[in-house]
Amino acid sequence: MIERTLILVKPDGVRRGLVGEVISRFERKGFRIVGLKMLKLSRQKAEELYEPHRGREFFEGLIRFMTSGPIVAMVIEGECAVKIARVMVGATRPGEADPGTIRGDFSLDTRENVVHASDSPRSAERELEVIFSPEEIC
Repeated sequence: MIERTLILVKPDGVRRGLVGEVISRFERKGFRIVGLKMLKLSRQKAEELYEPHRGREFFEGLIRFMTSGPIVAMVIEGECAVKIARVMVGATRPGEADPGTIRGDFSLDTRENVVHASDSPRSAERELEVIFSPEEIC
């Protein structure tokens, strides 16, 4: 099934110059990029994006981190995009992320782990609406 999902290159990934690497991995896999932009998340947008985590101990630190610098947001489209993107991104904790995944190759920290990927089709729909307007998706 053709799906769309949200991928974010987090502030650490942008700072480290990994934007091109992340984009190229998804393109080489065969996904179409149908939305792409660089932005600095406002606190309000970051809280809306991570609303499911509100009340958890890491929430405030995550919001501070995600608003600390620019991010690159993209909408990728393809067969089973959500599931395949999650495999490509790798586990949240760097020690659990397999080599060959984005986090396995580039991440050393659980919060500053280079990328965000929607974890379900339902989350993808909600997150895409937070970051992109319909006119920004081709």
